[in-house]
Amino acid sequence: MATRLATKSVEFHADAEALPWVAGAIQGTASVARMAETQDWETEYNNYILNVAVVEGVEAAIHHIHSHGSGHSEAIVTADRAVADRFLAEVDSAAVYWNASTRFTDGGEYGMGAEIGISTDKIGARGPMGLDELCSYKWQGFGSGQVRA
Repeated sequence: MATRLATKSVEFHADAEALPWVAGAIQGTASVARMAETQDWETEYNNYILNVAVVEGVEAAIHHIHSHGSGHSEAIVTADRAVADRFLAEVDSAAVYWNASTRFTDGGEYGMGAEIGISTDKIGARGPMGLDELCSYKWQGFGSGQVRA
């Protein structure tokens, strides 16, 4: 995957375990790889920058996301349906994806028309509230490797 992403000049910030693998995969390309720093795990770049961490299984991945994620969108790439189901159920984000890019998190992509705002709040109601206003929702995307250019 790193080799394919390197064709788009993606910059990689990787932990100690992933860095040698990523650096080898992108060797001879315009992409660069460096050691991830603590603030990288909580930075949204608005650019072609990818943080890469090796974790011990889905439980550790979910913990990493709960510790560092924005609550906006998260994705898992796996062929294991049980692992994907657990990820989709337990990750507390507005949108979660299985084998698809988080770049699909957009009002237009969801058929809502032009996106006029983004929120990771769980309750947006004001004033009197019934059961509907106290409930939140989570978007789920399922793919087979789709990306949004």
